[in-house]
Amino acid sequence: MREGGGTAALVRVWAAGLIVLLFSEYLQVTYFYGTFADAQRLEGFGGRLLLVHVPNALCVALTVWASGRLHREPFRSSRARHAAALFAVPAFAQVVSLAVQWERASAEGLSMSCAVVVVGAFCGRAADRLQEGDR
Repeated sequence: MREGGGTAALVRVWAAGLIVLLFSEYLQVTYFYGTFADAQRLEGFGGRLLLVHVPNALCVALTVWASGRLHREPFRSSRARHAAALFAVPAFAQVVSLAVQWERASAEGLSMSCAVVVVGAFCGRAADRLQEGDR
């Protein structure tokens, strides 16, 4: 196995994961959030959970799942490389999100944002593992 081939596989998976994340977040913000969210619905924690956090977790899960589906053997057999392939894009997106929103973020927003990434990544990895037998 060549080292360059593994790096190219990671870059390809990261690029695809970034595209999936951006596209799914765009659809969420444009269609779902734009249609259902208003100030009254976002006042309570339940409204924010259903209209912001759960859809964000679904976007992260879809990103991790898609990255896992694209990460092929023989690179997939390395746990470290496979974890990097699956979780690098959501982790990078979380860091960027925290950096951009740090000044105006609340404790609830920060903790829920981190929880969303963890839950979404777990669900995406679980979906990927369920489909490992299909290969």
